[in-house]
Amino acid sequence: MPTDAKPHLQHDRTMQRARTPMTPDAALAAATQFCARRNSVYVAFLEQEGPGYATFRGQGGEEILVAARVVDGATEVTGSSYMFDQQVARFLSSLPALPEGGA
Repeated sequence: MPTDAKPHLQHDRTMQRARTPMTPDAALAAATQFCARRNSVYVAFLEQEGPGYATFRGQGGEEILVAARVVDGATEVTGSSYMFDQQVARFLSSLPALPEGGA
């Protein structure tokens, strides 16, 4: 491996986004509920939380990061995970959509 190679760079992982009329706090609470209620293979537990973000730890130590912030009058929710991308996509698709013509 070249000496300048940097394995496991976080920025190379998939970042998924959704926009919702929910508040950032409500979106993060929804993420906590979603991760806790999955079947045992995909369950993830809240590890850290702070203003605008929450991290979860899943099977095998897999990290899931969810962040939420207001952008142009709507809440933008982002999610990232190396192995749980499908679960992140399912969570984001479960959020209420913006109304037609919304922000």
